[in-house]
Amino acid sequence: MKLVICEKPSVAEKIAYALGRGSAAKKALYGVPYYEVERDGGKLVVVSAVGHLYTLKQAKGAREYPAFNIEWAPTHEVEKDADYSKKYLDTIAKLAPGAEEYICACDYDIEGSLIGYNVMRFACVVENGTRMKFSALTPDDLEEAYVGRGKLDLPNALAGEARHMLDWFYGINLSRALMSSIRSAGAHQVMSIGRVQGPALALLARKEKDIGAFASQPYWEVTCIAKGTLFGNTKGRFQKKEEAASALAASASPGTVQKVERKEYSQAPSPPFDLTSLQVEAYRMFNFAPALTLQLAQSLYENTLISYPRTSSQKLPSKLTLRKIIESLSRVKEYELSAKGLLAKNRVAPLEGKKDDPAHPAIHPTGFYKQLGEREMKLYDLIAKRFLSCFAEPARREAQRVEILSGSERYAASGNRTVEQGWFSIYAPYVKLDETTLPPFSQGESVALSDFGMQEKKTQPPKRFTPASLVSELEKHHLGTKATRASVVETLFKRGYAGGTSIKVTPFGMAVFDSLSKLAPEILDEKLTRQIEDEMEKIADGENEKKAIEDGKRVLEGILRKFEGKEKEIGMGLLSGLRSKAMGDSLLGKCPKCGDGELRIIKSKAGRQFVGCTAYPGCTNTYSLPQGVRIVPAGKLCEKCGTPKIRGLRGKGFAFEVCLNPTCKSEGDVVSEAPTIQRPAPAKAAPAAAAAVKAAPEAKAALQAAVPAAESPKKKPAAKAKKPAAAKKAGKKK
Repeated sequence: MKLVICEKPSVAEKIAYALGRGSAAKKALYGVPYYEVERDGGKLVVVSAVGHLYTLKQAKGAREYPAFNIEWAPTHEVEKDADYSKKYLDTIAKLAPGAEEYICACDYDIEGSLIGYNVMRFACVVENGTRMKFSALTPDDLEEAYVGRGKLDLPNALAGEARHMLDWFYGINLSRALMSSIRSAGAHQVMSIGRVQGPALALLARKEKDIGAFASQPYWEVTCIAKGTLFGNTKGRFQKKEEAASALAASASPGTVQKVERKEYSQAPSPPFDLTSLQVEAYRMFNFAPALTLQLAQSLYENTLISYPRTSSQKLPSKLTLRKIIESLSRVKEYELSAKGLLAKNRVAPLEGKKDDPAHPAIHPTGFYKQLGEREMKLYDLIAKRFLSCFAEPARREAQRVEILSGSERYAASGNRTVEQGWFSIYAPYVKLDETTLPPFSQGESVALSDFGMQEKKTQPPKRFTPASLVSELEKHHLGTKATRASVVETLFKRGYAGGTSIKVTPFGMAVFDSLSKLAPEILDEKLTRQIEDEMEKIADGENEKKAIEDGKRVLEGILRKFEGKEKEIGMGLLSGLRSKAMGDSLLGKCPKCGDGELRIIKSKAGRQFVGCTAYPGCTNTYSLPQGVRIVPAGKLCEKCGTPKIRGLRGKGFAFEVCLNPTCKSEGDVVSEAPTIQRPAPAKAAPAAAAAVKAAPEAKAALQAAVPAAESPKKKPAAKAKKPAAAKKAGKKK
């Protein structure tokens, strides 16, 4: 018997039926499915993990820092929400004894290799095995991976282990140091920082400081109209109003066309997607967060529709039988015309990008079926059209420029138009083009000019990152991996360090950045993280794992020593930022009654929430709020009455958005729906959220308590650290 270890149940099923050439016996143990396959006169038993069945934990001691005594333990013994994984581990342990060969068929990357290696050494109690390597879950790919399996990729697994250990060392110790610091200042707050999270926060915070320091400057542009087209003065921006006025005065109509330029150029297709470029494009087209794009892409992969998504490659090697993939797409109505056109012209050599990944090719289609959700279909369509467009001819474009002499001043207009669609026609509607065709002009032509004007404008601050552009920036700085960058962004949001689609660092996030910049700038330094990443690559290439771990520990110990004796000082800075964030999170906008104070969400001593004015007791304006729903500012005013609006949150999504004004006739709006959200009746939602509280004693008491609390919130005693229960040792000790 040979035991095949897979990463997920859905993948195990596909592998079983592929290796059984369409036939496999589905069985169950402890309620967990596994498969028996007759092959080559023997039996294959295909089992599944559910991601990491083992995780790192502190071996013993209090939850303090520094802590380096860690060991592998079953995930269900360490994480409260991982109880479901125990039956999968028990199933593998029951079926493993007596196998003549142990085959790792987990995803071919360092995480998949580590999952398989831990299962082998701890659950199966073996150190040696073989490895299937595949980039798609089609029967042909899986058959080839099984027949061509090689020895276990131990260096990859050890690189994954080293990454997990260093991430634990840095993440747990630095996070404990921060939380201990803020506790010493009298507050309790879940905080985290790590070897990638720190530099990522630094990128955002430095951008925030650049924006804050930006001083907008006025400038002027001088324009006119010729044949219905806007022309601008060729001097560009005028820094002084007088200079712009002088140029305007020196202009006259009619003008004379001095130059007409038309130049054709070729625009090549974009390369096939790697994960980062897919996340950026999906955000641009569909506003999908990077983490959502990865989730949808993983689902498409597990359903045999696309290749493995966690890739850095923009290459499509010929061994993929690219003609066959195009032929299969030609049988799908949505892609029939494009695919048949490519085949008719024998265009089966793709344009590729520079990025490569030795483990996996660029993301490409591997199958198609109609039964997809709306979001999955959008992402699949994007991937399929990008793939096909890589084989098409370049587009032909024409750049145009016309210059006109007006008095003693020159004015110019530029345009671009598509001459030949080429790959544009395949990648539509995802092509982003500026199509501006100028009217016909001829050199020496006299042209009537009109609408001369001088517009005052202001320079704009640097643009903030979006979630997608931040993921791309992390890749440029070699921070994190293709599989983890999206989760780094989500963690920054979850911890309250930053937020928004145009990412803004919160006061709390700035406090964390400023504190670490003064005390331990190494935590924010991308060079340290990049150095660790380089060490991981060396381990994957067969170098010493223990040296990389010991070097990382030594650097971290030096950083942690800097916290000694300075926790309270650090904590006070963090607490100040936390208070500012809390105040900002609760402010709704100007009070419409007094015009001086700000409306703020307040909780009474009895735990009831309402809205009051920060100008209390001078202003006693209050509004009631629905209870049992988390209320946050909507960030806008009611279109009908101008009163601030609120959003009510339930579960993971917005439940409703309403106006606070009880006399306003606007209806509550459902902002978005999720499976856990029941759509509220709009007519009832608005009054429920906005009925005024008239002189309620509870509200007055809460106002008296809450307004000064904005300056000095009541301190909570520091929670005592609990010792973790001793965990069972996981199989063999490493």
